[in-house]
Amino acid sequence: MRVATPSDANALARLRYALRASTGRATESKTEFIERCSVWMNEHLQSDAWHCWVAELSGQLIGAVWLQLVEKIPNPRNEAEHHAYITNFYIEQEARGRGIGSQLLRTALDWCEGRDVHTVILWPTERSRSLYERHGFAVRDDIMELIIKPPQ
Repeated sequence: MRVATPSDANALARLRYALRASTGRATESKTEFIERCSVWMNEHLQSDAWHCWVAELSGQLIGAVWLQLVEKIPNPRNEAEHHAYITNFYIEQEARGRGIGSQLLRTALDWCEGRDVHTVILWPTERSRSLYERHGFAVRDDIMELIIKPPQ
């Protein structure tokens, strides 16, 4: 486990493609997507708002978790002033079931505990719910969403 660097952008874009292409038909070619996503990831890995941790095996990236730090409006109460949004959490199929996902998630949560983070939010898949529950996540009744542009 380690912090991702801009030099990981291409490998991270490949993991992103594998994650999203596995959930439906890709409408962009793999080559075009990886090129476009690599640029985005390279830029955002250099920002203070986005953070990524990776898992490696034999020098190859086999998993990653991304976290966006979302600043809250200042609050006069004694309450942390950031939320953390976990996204793009993916472990290659062959590496699943070995605790790698738990290690990556724990790394991200430990980072949050050492920062000014009030709440960590995410949208789980059915398969990932048990992992998040083991790490203390709960389903909440007080959050709402409005989908402006549903996937096509």
